[in-house]
Amino acid sequence: MPDPTTQTLNIIPASASALAKAILASHGVPEDRATLITSALNLADLRGVDTHGINRLPGYIARLQAGVVDPAPELTFTPKTPTMALLDAKNTFGFVAGNLAIDKCIEMAQTYGMGMVAVRNSNHYGMGATYVLRAIQQGLACFAYTNASRAMPPWGGAEALLGTSPFAVGVPGGKKGDFVLDMSPCVAARGKMRKAARREESIPEAYALDAQGRPTTDPVAALDGGVVLPIGGPKGSGLAMMMDIFAGVMSGSAFAGGVNDQYTEMSRPQGVGHWFLVFRPDVFLDGGGGGA
Repeated sequence: MPDPTTQTLNIIPASASALAKAILASHGVPEDRATLITSALNLADLRGVDTHGINRLPGYIARLQAGVVDPAPELTFTPKTPTMALLDAKNTFGFVAGNLAIDKCIEMAQTYGMGMVAVRNSNHYGMGATYVLRAIQQGLACFAYTNASRAMPPWGGAEALLGTSPFAVGVPGGKKGDFVLDMSPCVAARGKMRKAARREESIPEAYALDAQGRPTTDPVAALDGGVVLPIGGPKGSGLAMMMDIFAGVMSGSAFAGGVNDQYTEMSRPQGVGHWFLVFRPDVFLDGGGGGA
């Protein structure tokens, strides 16, 4: 039963955004970048993904204060082909790098039919749907991949090696509604376990193992030396490896357990990688254009 002493305080989105922007600005984040970050956090809350909403802000601020996130580096793209580019995020916010990357993909797709960007040296970029929705708004389809710190064992193992690396896919659907898939390759992401720990709630036994490799319903035990479990057994492991290859290996970022945890490793950058592909779906459809 809910704690009768618990008070619920409703905050309108504009007020939440204003507070978040003010906090970021007070730590040296430029206004335009603070706007991108708070918009992404607010969007996650409004879509019901509160594990990636404004409650994450204290963790991001802690990394700013520790000096392991750069609030305002100058970012430029390195073109590889007319439809492919690389972005070095220079250890700034993943939200900033992700938005710049998806906008570059959109620009290339509008000109050439498709655009692809790999991002290296980044950080946690929040809810994956943030980026596919940005492409959908321009009538474009999108894939958004990222890798993450080790939290999940390969299928059959007990030691963490793979990240809970989410992937998102989006296709515009017009009047019928858009298709957006944003999911992790694990049964439940660690954000849900942190939420359960804050609320002193238990988790389903299928979510995680404790530090001794035993199934646990205690979110604290799962987070303290434990591991989360892959969805669909070997299928989840395969998806996590795919995210690591695309987002980590191909971008030149950390991979295979090399991404640092954003909460426990405060002395080093995370080394997260992202990978985005945006294309014009009408090119393949009857009655669509045959080229750019």
